[in-house]
Amino acid sequence: IQIHQSPRGIFINQAKYAQEILKKHGMTSCDSIGTPMATKHLDADLSGTPVDQTKYRSKVGALMYLTASRPDIMQATCYCARYQAQTIEKNLTAVKRIFRYLKDTIHMGLWYPKDTGFELTAFSDLDHAGCLDSRKSTSGGIQFLGGDKLVSWSSKKQDSISISYNPVQHSRTKHIDVRYHFIKEKVEKGIVELFFVETEYQLADLFTKALPVERFKYLIRRLGMRCLTPAELVALANEYA
Repeated sequence: IQIHQSPRGIFINQAKYAQEILKKHGMTSCDSIGTPMATKHLDADLSGTPVDQTKYRSKVGALMYLTASRPDIMQATCYCARYQAQTIEKNLTAVKRIFRYLKDTIHMGLWYPKDTGFELTAFSDLDHAGCLDSRKSTSGGIQFLGGDKLVSWSSKKQDSISISYNPVQHSRTKHIDVRYHFIKEKVEKGIVELFFVETEYQLADLFTKALPVERFKYLIRRLGMRCLTPAELVALANEYA
C-alpha cells in the first residue's frame, strides 16, 4: 500500500501492485472498460465450459488483496470469489473484466482530506435474493469518519437464517436477540440515530450489485475515491513548499 501525504490531506492507493498483477496475469494489453462488472448476474451454470481452477483462484486472490484500498472493485471481486469451486469460462470472463477496469484506473485510490471531524456515519444496504444459485441476498456496508473519510467497507452474501419458534431451540437464536437489543438500547439513548435512505442517496448500493457506468462513477466519487497520477501527487505535496 502506498501512502502519499500532502498539505491538503492523505492519498492511499496500490498503483504499483495494480500494475504488477496486470502484467502477471497477461492483461496489460487488454481493452479497458468503465465498470468492474456487467449488470447481468453470474451463476454456477453446470453446463458451462470448465477452466483452470488454479488460474481462476490466482486472479481472484490478487484482486482480493487490492480491495484493501480499492472499494470500487470489492463487490465484483467478492461475487466472482463465490465461484472458485466451479470455474467456468463465463465466470473467468467476469474476473478478467475487473482487470480490464483496472487498466485505466491504476492510480485510483482513497483521498482523506485534512481538517474534518471524527463522527461516525454508516450506510447499510442489501439486494433482494440476488444470488441466482441460492437466492441469498448480498449485503453491503460502509463507514465514514467525519462524513468524508471512508474507513471500512464490506460486501458479502448473507447466511441463511432459520428462525425457530420452538422454545427448546431458543438458545440458538439468542445471538440475534443480543444484537437487536444492543442497537435498540443505543438508539434509545441517542447514541445511534437511524435513518431510511432512498436508493438515490444510498452509498452502500455499490456493494450489493453491479451498476451502470454513470451510477457507478457517481458513487465511487462520493466514497472519496480519486484517480491521482504520480505527477499530480508530487504537485500536491509541493503545493505550499
